[in-house]
Amino acid sequence: MIGLGSMGKRRIRLIMKYDPLIHIVGIDTSAERRKEAEALFPVKTYADMAKISFDEEIECAFIATSPLSHNNIISECLTNGWHVFTELNLVADGYDENILKAKENNLTLFLSSTFLYREEINYIDKKIKDISGPLNYVYHVGQYLPDWHPWEDYTGYFVSDKRTNGCREILAIELPWITEVFSNIKHVSAVKRKNTTLKIDYPDSYLLTLEHENGNAGLLAVDVVSRKAVRNLEIYGEDIYLSWDGTPNGLFQYDLAAKTNINIELYQEIDKQSEYASFVIENAYLNEITEFFEILKNPDNKQRYGFEKDLEIIKVIDRIEG
Repeated sequence: MIGLGSMGKRRIRLIMKYDPLIHIVGIDTSAERRKEAEALFPVKTYADMAKISFDEEIECAFIATSPLSHNNIISECLTNGWHVFTELNLVADGYDENILKAKENNLTLFLSSTFLYREEINYIDKKIKDISGPLNYVYHVGQYLPDWHPWEDYTGYFVSDKRTNGCREILAIELPWITEVFSNIKHVSAVKRKNTTLKIDYPDSYLLTLEHENGNAGLLAVDVVSRKAVRNLEIYGEDIYLSWDGTPNGLFQYDLAAKTNINIELYQEIDKQSEYASFVIENAYLNEITEFFEILKNPDNKQRYGFEKDLEIIKVIDRIEG
C-alpha cells in the first residue's frame, strides 16, 4: 500500500476484510503515518519502495498518494513486475507509456472508479436501459472544501492544486458512471465561477449542460461551496422517474400507476465510517477491490473501467475547465 493517508488506511482495512491472509506492506514518507498504520493494522511499513526488504514477496501495489505522483509510481511498480491498483489520477501524465508497459509485461493496470460499483448506480443503469426514449437528469454534487478532510488544512493536500482541484476530482468521480449510464458525451457547455473566499486559484462552482450521443441530456452542478454535503439526482422521462440523495437508503422510483414513491432497498449490510458524509459508504470500495483481485486470479475477467476510458473522461474535463 503506497500512501498511508485516509484512503490508504481505508484500502488496507477493506483488503483485510476481503482476505485477512493477504500480507500487506505499507509505504509512506511520513514517519507519523507509518507509525499510525502499524498501530492500526498488522502491517510492516517502509519510507520508500527502495527500502522494502527482499524477504517481502510483492505481487501487486495499491497507489493512494497524491494524484500528481501517480505516474512515476505506477511506472516504477510496473518495472518491478507488480500489478497495479491506483486511485484517481486526475491528469493523464504517462498514460500511453504505462498502458503499453503493462501490456508488454502482462500486468494488470486497474483504475478505481468507485461509483461504478455502487448498487444504486447499477440499479439506475438497468432501469434506464429498459427505457426506449431519451431521458433528462438534474444532478447536484457539492461539499464545502474545508469539510472534505476536517482533520487537515485543505490548502495542504492535492485539492488545493489547480491541476488536481476539488471540482476536477468530483468530475472525475461522477463522469465515468454518467457516461456509462447515459452514454458518451457529445457536447458540454459550462458556466464556471468562484463564489467563495477560499484560498484556491480555480473556479469553485460549475454549472454544466451535457448532451449525450444517444439523445439523453442533463444538468450537472459541481461545486466545493455547498455548506451541506449534497448529492441529489433526479432522472425523468415519459415512462420513468428516479431520485437519489446519494445515501444507501435514498434511492426512490416513482410508481406511475399508484402515483407514489417507492424506496428501493439494495443493501443487506452497509459499511459506513463515521468521519465521512452520509453518502460515503465502504461497500463500493470493497466491490472494486474484489474485482481487482478476481482479475488477478483470472485474467480473462474484464474490468469495468480502465486507463483507456479514463483518458477520454480526462479530455472532457479538460474541455470543461478550458
